[in-house]
Amino acid sequence: MASRLRIRITAALAAGTAACALAGCGIPALGGESGGRGPVTAGAEAECGAVAAPGDGGRSRQLRAMWIATVAGIDWPKDTGDPAAKQRAQFTRLLDTATAMNMNAVFVQIRPNSDAFYPSPYEPWSQWITGTQGKDPGYDVLAFMIKEAHARNLEFHAWFNPYRVSRQDDLNKLSPKSPARQHPDWVRKYGAGLWYDPGIPQVRDLATRAVMDVVAKYDIDAVHFDDYFYPYPEGKEFPDQATYKAHGGGMDKGDWRRGNVDTLVRSLSGKIHDKKPWVRFGISPFGVWRNASTDPRGSDTRALQSYDDIYADTRTWIKKGWIDYVTPQLYWPIGDPRADYAELAGWWADQVEGTDVQLTIGQGAYRVGKDAAWKDPAELSRHLTLNAKHPQIRGDVYFSASDIVSNRRGFAARLREDHYPRPAIPPIPAGRGGKAPPPVQDTAAVPAGGKGVKVTWRPSQGATSYAVYRVDGKRPGCAPVDPERLIANVRGGGIVDPGAKPGRTYTYYVTALDRLHHQSAPGRGATVTSPQG
Repeated sequence: MASRLRIRITAALAAGTAACALAGCGIPALGGESGGRGPVTAGAEAECGAVAAPGDGGRSRQLRAMWIATVAGIDWPKDTGDPAAKQRAQFTRLLDTATAMNMNAVFVQIRPNSDAFYPSPYEPWSQWITGTQGKDPGYDVLAFMIKEAHARNLEFHAWFNPYRVSRQDDLNKLSPKSPARQHPDWVRKYGAGLWYDPGIPQVRDLATRAVMDVVAKYDIDAVHFDDYFYPYPEGKEFPDQATYKAHGGGMDKGDWRRGNVDTLVRSLSGKIHDKKPWVRFGISPFGVWRNASTDPRGSDTRALQSYDDIYADTRTWIKKGWIDYVTPQLYWPIGDPRADYAELAGWWADQVEGTDVQLTIGQGAYRVGKDAAWKDPAELSRHLTLNAKHPQIRGDVYFSASDIVSNRRGFAARLREDHYPRPAIPPIPAGRGGKAPPPVQDTAAVPAGGKGVKVTWRPSQGATSYAVYRVDGKRPGCAPVDPERLIANVRGGGIVDPGAKPGRTYTYYVTALDRLHHQSAPGRGATVTSPQG
């Protein structure tokens, strides 16, 4: 059975179809009509008790996501010369793959190099869309991406790179509209590329304005930074001596650099939450803060230190509550002598303990099959098994989408079979407000006219999505609902459940969730016998 399931999932991933249909998950119906009935309002009477506490090791409340990198065609678009319609179709196939994997979020790179995947008043259109920086692709790419993600009930985390300017070092090759061309004194050549100097206040202002423009104009769920702050060391000092002389104020240079990054993180956190309290701010740092040999508070590792080498003091950001989630990039295997995944998972779990910061783990899907340590396609599955020992770990994010699609050595199908057999609701972020909508009413279940069961309900006021649970047999109208029976978390007013076995009797329950995943009590269950086929 297990081998046949793996084959089915592998085929679904390759074809870009809904693997959950094959595995028995709910599929969202088109549209969100409610049969002309108005939504349930806050004054409606609650019908049943709450969903039971998870008994599944937290698998029903996890963030499951993949990064979609846009720089250099890593994930999307693969070819800047493709027409817009073809590019859009490629993007939606990536989202369908996320849905097939029972993921619930995507982290999409929208400002890779001081440029934009949207009409920006501050920066030119990205070269990674059309091949030419500043060239209008003819549509609002970001608006399209958010709409398609939300249609599949995938959270959209807008991924910004605050300081990178270009992967090449000639300013004249940038658009005349680039702030780097207009303010060359903000720019430093380092390695093979161009970087803004984080010590210049106007640079921090530009990054802040770029982020806040998107927060104000678009319905994103989170702002996301990755690990690029000061550039990774490339054998020589980052050329900010003049900036340090002008702004250092006698501080130790390392402390000054960390202070520059801290200032951006702290300030931006406050501005985002003041503008839209429900929008989260998360960062995905390099996986080692400091080695214990340098600092007893660090991890038992022997690797580059983000605190010392790229001036990212992630531990302080957690302790100060400047970020809502942290997703360290733990791209090492279990047992690695330099940086053991098991050691680092435990270390990061300890850092968030007692804080409101959610911990998810950045997983190196790109590494599968690349060398002897990653030859076994079950390595990432073992990571998730180990994560279950740490209740502070609330999910995983995979780099990157192309690797999930390629399913090298069957690793993605293995993850889905071992850990993602059904959908999951993201955890509730602390301190961001929100409340559960009123329970849904008029849940109905009928044979779907050939195969499966159609489940509908009356929408609930203030609800963003709906969780659907399927229980074997006829159950009372009100009964405790086991979260392990979750089959779908969708937007709209109904699903078709193709996983209902012919001739079997089921009871369906539906709950309403707000955009921060606060969950209502279930409405009264609807019982149906699936058609014989």
